[in-house]
Amino acid sequence: MREPNADPHGLLDPSYRTDPYPALARLREHAPVYRFEPWNCWLITRYEDVVTCFRDDRLSADRAGGYAASLPPAIQTKLAPLIGNFARWALMKDPPDHTRLRGLINKAFTPRLITHLRPRVEAICDELLDEIAAKGSFDLIDDYAFPVPVLVIGEMLGLPPEDASRLKKWSTALSAFLGATAMRQEIVAAALGAIVELEVYFREQFAMRRANPGEDLISSLLAAHEQDDRLDEAELLATCTMVLFGGHETTTNLIGNGTKILLDHPEALASVRALPEDAEGEQAMAAAVEELLRYDSPILRMGRVTKEAIDLRGVEIPAGERVYLMMAAANRDAAQFEDPDRLDLGRANNRQLSFGHGRHFCVGAALGRLEGQIALRKLVGRFPTLRALDSDQVWLDNLTIRGLARYGLAC
Repeated sequence: MREPNADPHGLLDPSYRTDPYPALARLREHAPVYRFEPWNCWLITRYEDVVTCFRDDRLSADRAGGYAASLPPAIQTKLAPLIGNFARWALMKDPPDHTRLRGLINKAFTPRLITHLRPRVEAICDELLDEIAAKGSFDLIDDYAFPVPVLVIGEMLGLPPEDASRLKKWSTALSAFLGATAMRQEIVAAALGAIVELEVYFREQFAMRRANPGEDLISSLLAAHEQDDRLDEAELLATCTMVLFGGHETTTNLIGNGTKILLDHPEALASVRALPEDAEGEQAMAAAVEELLRYDSPILRMGRVTKEAIDLRGVEIPAGERVYLMMAAANRDAAQFEDPDRLDLGRANNRQLSFGHGRHFCVGAALGRLEGQIALRKLVGRFPTLRALDSDQVWLDNLTIRGLARYGLAC
């Protein structure tokens, strides 16, 4: 049994899953650099400190290696495919490997490609909304928030749209593993199976692209190189997994959380519906999405490992410790944002941290923003009587991902 004071800020309380912000506010005020024994990690909650830690080379992004080293040898062997894939993700690499991988991904993930995708994102949203309109009621996540980004990222990678359900199953298993509240056997088994199946799937896609290269992202990654340093097969598999996972997970929760926020704030909802269909309206919608990202971040935290002891606010964090940069807490810091618990869709100088910061800033942020702007505006504009079915809301049981597992709506 835990000691009564093992969780003085309420991080283990069930209410943290549905609304983490009161607990994060207590941490930010009373314990901004906090060792939380139940999770065996440190939590950093103030904006200035989170930004500082993102920039500090003494904090390593290589958490997969550290996690593997903590496991018994037999478990390391069993989980080798899973850990090996994660360890090769650019977001879990430090320079110089991160620099090389990021450079190669950037060559394929160009701003021109993102701009070119706008008409397709609009068409996908319209097609899904036509199907929703025929139903009368729907699940926002399954019927809209997930399909929009997974179809977009699937097309970018050159994957058939009929594979979306398989991609969802694999991604859900990885998400559950990466943010598990308790590492249960079934979660580990599902994630391991997902990686094995994903790698088989991507090897088949690689073979098809090598025979017939296209204009898609997989073809670009196969061709990408920097100073003759090509992605090897293991890095290709990991990069495609990372792009697939990162390319829709954050956006799904941006659309889901953003819709809920707007429905909970009728004045904000009305302001979005009233935006003009011109450049000024697009600019205002872009600002609104930044505020939705700040107000309820799709990613609660980002992990790091101390390579050496560091001192932060007079607290020493020893070497080899897991540290979580709590972006959701930083996004509600009054030292950075005026009246941070108030939703303000026109907020100026909104340097929210939901896509990270520094060298590991999300490579797909521009695409996620575009999808969020289009998907949210089209959804609330299409259905003027959109409302939540109060008995049909379930939040993910996840410490890293902040989103709804189910959100029933009537249109």
